Amino acid sequence: MTPPAPPDPVELRSAASPPDPVELRSAASPPDPVELRSAASPPLHRLIARAVPAIRGGRPYHVDPAISQRSLLAELRARATSLLAAQWRLRGVAGPRLRFCEDGVRIAHRRHLTMGAGSVLERGVTIRALARDGVVLGRGVTIGRWATMECTGVLHELGAGIRLGDNSSLGDYGFIGAAAPVVVGNDVLVGQRVAIHAQNHVYDDPRVPINRQGTTEQGVTIGDDCWIGTGAVILDGVELGTGTVVAAGAVVTHSCPPYSVLAGVPARVVRSRA
Repeated sequence: MTPPAPPDPVELRSAASPPDPVELRSAASPPDPVELRSAASPPLHRLIARAVPAIRGGRPYHVDPAISQRSLLAELRARATSLLAAQWRLRGVAGPRLRFCEDGVRIAHRRHLTMGAGSVLERGVTIRALARDGVVLGRGVTIGRWATMECTGVLHELGAGIRLGDNSSLGDYGFIGAAAPVVVGNDVLVGQRVAIHAQNHVYDDPRVPINRQGTTEQGVTIGDDCWIGTGAVILDGVELGTGTVVAAGAVVTHSCPPYSVLAGVPARVVRSRA
């Protein structure tokens, strides 16, 4: 009788080998939270999540599933009302028709104003757009409640103009004065009650009233992806580099390099984000 052949050592090694760690990691990996939110969201939530990037820009968007259908419908009615009202309230304003305008908005010299798709003027906003370059709001810009944007304060000196980049915002009760150019980049967050002044008064001669000594104008530039905290003041001649963060209540009198963090009165660089 022929004795049985011994088992193949290659098969033994294969049977005894531990599972592939890559396969284990893949099996144990948690699902993508974005996919989970999308899958768990009700149909209306998913519809809005698809519509908002198409209106305001290509950035991903999702609606919190904790918001009830009833509350969401109430919000949609309010947005639809401001969209329909914008067709009348923004007559003469350059740009596409898909824009939003709440009640109490006041626009002077509207032919000097341009608004991008998905831009929002919230309740009580005042824009005085008379300027050499007008006022230009990019796509998806939001101007908060009771904010004011003014280019020309006196008729003997025409202002320069204001430009806000895509997906930037000016918070409630904010103020921008643009005797000289004010340029705000893309994706900039400007908090509530922030004031930006592109003009200074001359006060060198104590014998002459300050309002008779004239002004100086240099302009203000704020780079992309900056965050200006609540109550901060940005004065004429300042240039904030990309990615700068300004603490609440700071008074910025000098320019700073990109990715700086500013705080204090007067503001100074307290650290770098780079």
